[in-house]
Amino acid sequence: MAAKAKSGTSMPMSKELYKKQASKFQPKRNVLQNAFRAFWVGGTICLLGQIIQNIYITFFDFTEKTAGNPTVATLIFISVLLTGLGIYDNIGQYAGAGSAVPVTGFANSIASAAIEHRSEGYVLGVGGNMFKLAGSVIVFGVVAAFIAGLIKSIFGLV
Repeated sequence: MAAKAKSGTSMPMSKELYKKQASKFQPKRNVLQNAFRAFWVGGTICLLGQIIQNIYITFFDFTEKTAGNPTVATLIFISVLLTGLGIYDNIGQYAGAGSAVPVTGFANSIASAAIEHRSEGYVLGVGGNMFKLAGSVIVFGVVAAFIAGLIKSIFGLV
């Protein structure tokens, strides 16, 4: 951008002047409201997970230890279904990190990438772009699990 000098010539705008001008147009963030939204939506997602886990324990004879996997799978299914229907994006816009931090947020990001690139084909579009995001998370998980297992075996932690 350039600011007009008094003589009508164009002179470069300094970084400080640009930041001052740009800050006038930035929306003000209400941190307290955003934190509250993230807290109650993330808490509601976790509450839903606990309810689903209790259903598996009560009606399907799972133990607390074995009910975790089907609970997570059910939450992922619900998240992907809501993403496909376009509802989870609205939840994410409202709640921010409250909907992104639980496993449902990861499922939403994977499903969104798959939906966005489906016109490119199932293998290169859906599969390729879906695993661009998932790949880094999977690699981090595997490396973190390896390091945790190594520390456990070296120090004999139970």
